[in-house]
Amino acid sequence: MFLSSLADVSRLQFALTAMFHWIFVPLTLGLGFIIAFMETKYVRSGDEFWKKTAKFWMNVFAVNFAIGVATGIILEFEFGTNWSNYSWFVGDIFGAPLAIEGIFAFFMESTFFAIMFFGWNKVGKKAHLTATWLTAIGTNLSAVWILIANSWMQFPTGMEFNPDTARNEMVDFWAVVFSPVAINKFLHTVTNAYVLASIVVIGISSWYLLKKRATDFSLKSIKTASIFGFVSLIVLIWTGDGSAYQVAKHQPMKLAAMEGLYRGEHGTPLVAVGMLNPSKTIHDDKDPLLFEISIPQGLSILANRKPGSFVPGINDIIEGGYEYTDHNGNTVTAVSFEEAKERGRIAINALAGYHEAKKASDEEAAQNALTNIRKNFDYFGYGYLDKPEELVPNVPLVFYAFRIMVGLGMFFILLFILKLFYLRKGTLQEKKWLLYAGIISVPLVYICSQAGWIVAEVGRQPWTIQDLLPIKAAVSGNSVSDVTTTLVIFFVLFSILLAAELRIMFNIIKKGPETKQS
Repeated sequence: MFLSSLADVSRLQFALTAMFHWIFVPLTLGLGFIIAFMETKYVRSGDEFWKKTAKFWMNVFAVNFAIGVATGIILEFEFGTNWSNYSWFVGDIFGAPLAIEGIFAFFMESTFFAIMFFGWNKVGKKAHLTATWLTAIGTNLSAVWILIANSWMQFPTGMEFNPDTARNEMVDFWAVVFSPVAINKFLHTVTNAYVLASIVVIGISSWYLLKKRATDFSLKSIKTASIFGFVSLIVLIWTGDGSAYQVAKHQPMKLAAMEGLYRGEHGTPLVAVGMLNPSKTIHDDKDPLLFEISIPQGLSILANRKPGSFVPGINDIIEGGYEYTDHNGNTVTAVSFEEAKERGRIAINALAGYHEAKKASDEEAAQNALTNIRKNFDYFGYGYLDKPEELVPNVPLVFYAFRIMVGLGMFFILLFILKLFYLRKGTLQEKKWLLYAGIISVPLVYICSQAGWIVAEVGRQPWTIQDLLPIKAAVSGNSVSDVTTTLVIFFVLFSILLAAELRIMFNIIKKGPETKQS
């Protein structure tokens, strides 16, 4: 039954917290830079218009900043309350970037945010501008460390397993920080946030233009946001391609779920538009797609940079036997799920045997057990899985979320181009259809942003740490009823916070910028 499993209800609670948290965070990541651009214009020109414009958007920033911090703290506490086995297994590694993030969040961000928001008449122009830029940079540096931690979960590197403590320990900090997965994820995530913030600015400003209010404010805000958003979206597309390439190398099951691909082939096409067959399973030969419009060899190019290359599907990954290039550049043959499960159980049993041998002071047995652990540790997490179905994420959710994300991204490119085109012609305020499109884009960009996280996180199930620790082995020993109770409490609390944030935001927007109307 729904929510009958401790792992399921713990996942739902964490997903709820993360998705609420991500409502607030991206706006602060992007809006901070937009405000900094505007205040820079004020300091350079001395034009009070830009000061008042920056102050208006700063009010919007402040509301999201405060609530984002509150939801983020709860998210981090859940690692200890709901995922204690996870925290024990990888806490030495995962805790480091979170600790650094805390320094940035609670010291750098908070300090300079206070100066930025309250210091207009208390410090000089240049000092205030410096605080604004450091607040924007600080929020993004905070995101760096969170995304490094998340990327390590997707591609664990720079660590070594200590059998004495049954913990993974960091041996190469810079390998964790500069892994290709981490670099791509950071750039892709923050540029997503920049696009979101740009569209929020465009949407609010479009509303003012429809109401024939604050025309000069709105047009200049739209221009700033459209340029920033368009450049960010180009980088977003580029890093999206890089992220897909990294997924293909390190998380092939996620890529297969993104494409609804059950059987791979050489020269695999990329599904641009399609509908999944809801009755398709790994045990039948049914066509996985009821219809599709595909780009010939597109997935092979995306995954391997080679048009005719082989991309494994879900069944190929379960059955093994195909060749691929690992992250060290070696050509290896993929093992089957059954073999990976067996090797994982060998590693788990060897760990238990190691501790027994150590307790009995049998060094020879301990050394033999240690050899088996190291030989099979790459498959450690498979030992907790029972059947191949557990290895497959929710294919429909990942497949459709990916296409929602990409489709909306294409729409936003067109939106930015049209906004800039009619701004240049001086007729934007006359294009009501485009102003309405800007307003409608605000909820759409939030949907797009959440869809991206669904692809990233649902797509890597069942793993909390790729290949090393599945969800079922990562949870704490709580009761289902306890976690369900806190889930309901958090849902009510977050809904109240969201309602309060929206009410405050709407009041700020209704009041409008303190600028002369054009």
